[in-house]
Amino acid sequence: MAKVKIHPDNLRIGMYVKLPSGWMKHPFLFSSFKLTNQEQVRVIRALKLPYVLIDASKSDAQPEEEVQLAPKEVVEAHTDQLLEQMEHEKSQRIEELKQFRRSLQKTEKNFQRSLAQVRALMTKVASRPLQAVEEAQQLISEMADVILGEENVALHLMNPDPQGDDLYFHSLNVAVLAMMLARQAQLSREQALKLGLAALFHDVGKLKIPSQVLRKTTALSRPEQNLLNMHCQYSVELLKHSDAFPADILPVILQHHEHMDGSGYPRGLDGKTMDPLAQILMLVNEYDNQCHPQNPANAKIPYQALSYLFKSMKAKLPDRETKLLVKLLGVYPPGTVVMLSDKRVGMVISVNTADLLNPSLLLYDDSVPSTEAPMVTLKDYGATVQKVIKPSQLPEPIALYLNPRSRISYFVDNT
Repeated sequence: MAKVKIHPDNLRIGMYVKLPSGWMKHPFLFSSFKLTNQEQVRVIRALKLPYVLIDASKSDAQPEEEVQLAPKEVVEAHTDQLLEQMEHEKSQRIEELKQFRRSLQKTEKNFQRSLAQVRALMTKVASRPLQAVEEAQQLISEMADVILGEENVALHLMNPDPQGDDLYFHSLNVAVLAMMLARQAQLSREQALKLGLAALFHDVGKLKIPSQVLRKTTALSRPEQNLLNMHCQYSVELLKHSDAFPADILPVILQHHEHMDGSGYPRGLDGKTMDPLAQILMLVNEYDNQCHPQNPANAKIPYQALSYLFKSMKAKLPDRETKLLVKLLGVYPPGTVVMLSDKRVGMVISVNTADLLNPSLLLYDDSVPSTEAPMVTLKDYGATVQKVIKPSQLPEPIALYLNPRSRISYFVDNT
């Protein structure tokens, strides 16, 4: 339905308005919103706009022909104070947004640097295994300083190169999530470091698997599946060449496709015989594989992947650690696209481990460029999540604006 122009004097609570002025020329956080109180109406009238646009399809009220206004001097005195307060609050909010964007940019740089390190050490593991292991241990130690060293840690959605090699993204992603889960499980730093190192190298054996098998998007033949399943053993064989690689971590890598009910591979171990660290690695690896399967058409959004693990793979996964993973990622993990109770669409870009019910969102607002898109926390914004949306179901303008990731990569910083 087309938007209708009306004079500000005819505004009523319940109308969905769009202000016909630039975002910096009014004190509201958004240029489009539903009027919920009389103060908003008064502020808009004080802006002296010739008209405002009304979206009747999103409105609960229609304009009245005659409007009873309060005495002008009373309204102006009150409105001037309100305008000043709102402009001050908006200035603070703009500064907070700038700080948050700077923090995200710093985290993105750290992510890209770590990704480059993973790519470099993976290529050295066969020819220079000692150097590769030493560099990996240094990287995992630096990550542990952030993940284990602060009371509050934020898990952010990154923006990786979609043309990059999946092995490196997957290895770093699993290492980050595994160490975060180690923190949730209250493991010692020593155990977290072992788990992180195992996670970083768990799929290095795939370097020996032909790319036509790794990149095949249709069902693998039995011989192809058997060959792919060998990557666990290949990883261990590659790492055995380095005396620097801790021998007690090799079983963790070997077992990362075993299942609690004995249905996994390569040895069909169950929860009683699996290494406890391997159980965590298996869980996190399964989560990332659900988000990024060999066939992209089968990819699940983070919200769906968590639900699938919890409901459909319950017997195969460690119960306590699965519940901890849900607590770690929150109900709406980074990368989840949601519709809010006011019908706005946003994408979760980070969660704070100390406040999981209050994720940070990037909101769609066609009145500002995507580079200046509003970033809000759910509580500060004052809305609730109405439903989760698959990125494929988004209208093209919203999809281009929010840019939901085909590859979900996470990294951390302390807050």
